[in-house]
Amino acid sequence: MSHIGKLLTYILLAANAFVALLFIISAYSPYINPSVSFLLPSMGLGFPVFLLLNVLFLLFWLIVKYKYALFPLVVLLICFPQIRLYIPYNSETKDIPEDCIKILSYNVMSFNSLKRDNEMLKYVAKSDADIVCMQEYGESGHEKYLRKQDVLKILSDYPYYSTMALGDNNRGNQIAVYSKFPILSSKRIPFASLYNGAGAFELKVGNDTLLLINNHLESTKLSHEERASVTEMIKEADAEKVKSGSLHLIRKLSDASNIRAVQADSISNFIKDSKHKSIVVCGDFNDSPISYTHRVVGKGLNDAFEDAGKGLGVSFNRNRFYFRIDHILTSKNIKTYNTKVDNSIDASDHYPIMTYIKIDNTTN
Repeated sequence: MSHIGKLLTYILLAANAFVALLFIISAYSPYINPSVSFLLPSMGLGFPVFLLLNVLFLLFWLIVKYKYALFPLVVLLICFPQIRLYIPYNSETKDIPEDCIKILSYNVMSFNSLKRDNEMLKYVAKSDADIVCMQEYGESGHEKYLRKQDVLKILSDYPYYSTMALGDNNRGNQIAVYSKFPILSSKRIPFASLYNGAGAFELKVGNDTLLLINNHLESTKLSHEERASVTEMIKEADAEKVKSGSLHLIRKLSDASNIRAVQADSISNFIKDSKHKSIVVCGDFNDSPISYTHRVVGKGLNDAFEDAGKGLGVSFNRNRFYFRIDHILTSKNIKTYNTKVDNSIDASDHYPIMTYIKIDNTTN
């Protein structure tokens, strides 16, 4: 029996080592450009699964043979910065400084086919945000649908606004910024995309000029039907279907990752070349915190959710693709408070993300 026990222990240790390897690869996959490998950059999507498995191994060894618990513990410490980024835990600030600015970023899914009686617009109007960034923004010229005058009436507290068509030849979707601060300028950040893009907006905030970058980066290219089929594939647990479906999924995710990598590089270079001290980058990145896109765009910036949020902060809410793909990043001279993803409204396939920022111009 002792030989069987030893054999089982070795098998479990080998399994633990395999899970640990996958966990470390997934944690540091953002450092691999998607153009180099189609599989490794996508490993970041499995980060929460590998994290959970590693924690289970830690608990198992603590109960069964505690000396082996050191191995998964060391692995967790190696990946702690990524764990902190993915699942931060910050206490809520009860007394937010009075001079803070509230920022809201929301993919409004074309206002659910441009419905005039629009729940999302009403939510934005009641949010008390000072700056609102919207992705998949839309307006219609037909009185049957949501028109520009309808939006302006509902968002009457925002005297300054700017909308921008994205995609090659401006044929993609739109982004919009509604602000209580003057918008001094707006321009596209140049990179190729059929339907997506990013816009840079200069806002006059007191004596400061805030550079605000609103993003809607390349989607995963998975249709509603494809996402639903993944869910069904998991339910059926058919080995052949899982294998073929997984390869198809990875290929499509990889293609989108390649495109986003180029977009991320363009945005990062734009930020690097900017002379602005105060910068906020937000929007629908279509990528998780453990991704090349997030790492590259976030160079030299702080993640507002990591600094002032807690939990998973899932922002995409359809077909069990539960990831935080909407982000708010800030320059080092900006402090954030009470960042959260608000799941109280599910009118869109995204939940809105919001935070309070305080600009400190005394910071070097």
